[in-house]
Amino acid sequence: MSESHLSTATPGTAPKEPQRFEAQEGAPVPTSPETVGRAPAPWDAAGDPASMNDAQLSARYLLGLSDDAMVYAQRLGEWISRAPQIEEDMALGNVALDLVGQARTLYTRVGELDAEVLPGVQELAEDDLAYFREERQFRNHWLVEQPRGDFAHEMARMLWFAAYQVELYSALVRVDGADEVGVAAARKALKEVDYHRDHAAQWVIRLGDGTEESTRRMAAALATVEPFVRELFTDDPVATEAAARGLGVLPSTLAEPAESFVAGVLRRAGLERPEPGRWNAGGGRTGTHSEQLGYLLAEMQSVARAHPGASW
Repeated sequence: MSESHLSTATPGTAPKEPQRFEAQEGAPVPTSPETVGRAPAPWDAAGDPASMNDAQLSARYLLGLSDDAMVYAQRLGEWISRAPQIEEDMALGNVALDLVGQARTLYTRVGELDAEVLPGVQELAEDDLAYFREERQFRNHWLVEQPRGDFAHEMARMLWFAAYQVELYSALVRVDGADEVGVAAARKALKEVDYHRDHAAQWVIRLGDGTEESTRRMAAALATVEPFVRELFTDDPVATEAAARGLGVLPSTLAEPAESFVAGVLRRAGLERPEPGRWNAGGGRTGTHSEQLGYLLAEMQSVARAHPGASW
C-alpha cells in the first residue's frame, strides 16, 4: 500500500513522533471523557469543606442557595409576555423579582464572609458572583436551569422548588449557629416562597382537575420534572459539613415534609406522582451541570461582560 499523502515523513525515513505539549501549572483542564465532572471546585483554594473555617463554609453553603434563586429567576423572566394571561405575566415576574432579591442579599453576604470564593477580585460584590463566574463555578440544582417548557411544566417545577425552599428556610431560621445574615434573609424569604408554593399548587390543582387536555399536560409535566427532584434533597459535601457544625440544614431532612405537601396537592388535583426513573440529575452543588446552564448564563451575563464596571 502506498504511503498516505498526509504523511509528513520523508520517504525512507521513520515518521516523526507527534509533538506533545505539557500543560502549564494553573492552566485550564481540557474537557475530555477523563476530566468531565472533575473540574476544580471553587472551594479548592480553601481545601476540603471539612478543613474550612466557619466563615468559609457558611459562604459556600449560602452560595448554593443564592445560585438556585438567581438561575430560577432568570428562567422565570422568560415568561414575560408568554404566560397564558396578563395577570400571570405579572405573577411570574413578581416571583422572579422575589428570587432576585434573595440572591442579591445572599451574594453580598457570601462576598463579606469569604472573598476567595472568586479569587482575584479585591472587593467581591453581588455582580461579580452573578455575572463573572463560569458555569462550573455555579452551585445551583439542575431543576432550576432546565429550559422553559409549557405552562404546566413551569407550575410543576415551581411547586417542587417552592416546596423545597419553604422547608429549607423554615429549618434554617431554627439553626442557632447559622450565619445571622443568612437567617435574616431566610426569615424574610419565607413569606415569599410560601406564596410561590401556594400559587403553583393552585395551578396544579386547576390544570390537573380541569379538561382532558389540561390533565394530560399536567401529568406529562410532573413526569418531566420528576428526574430533577431527588437532587433537591441529596446531601452534598458542603451542606453535610455545614449541618454537622450547626451552620446549615441537611437537605435529606427536608424531603419528607416537602414530599408530603406535594402529595397533598396531587391528591386534590386527581393526579399521581410519577414513578422515579432509572436516571436522576445530580452534581449541581459540586459544579456539574447540564448544557442548558451555559446557554442561560451566556444570555444573563452578556451585558455585564460586554461593559464590565459599568453602572446605570
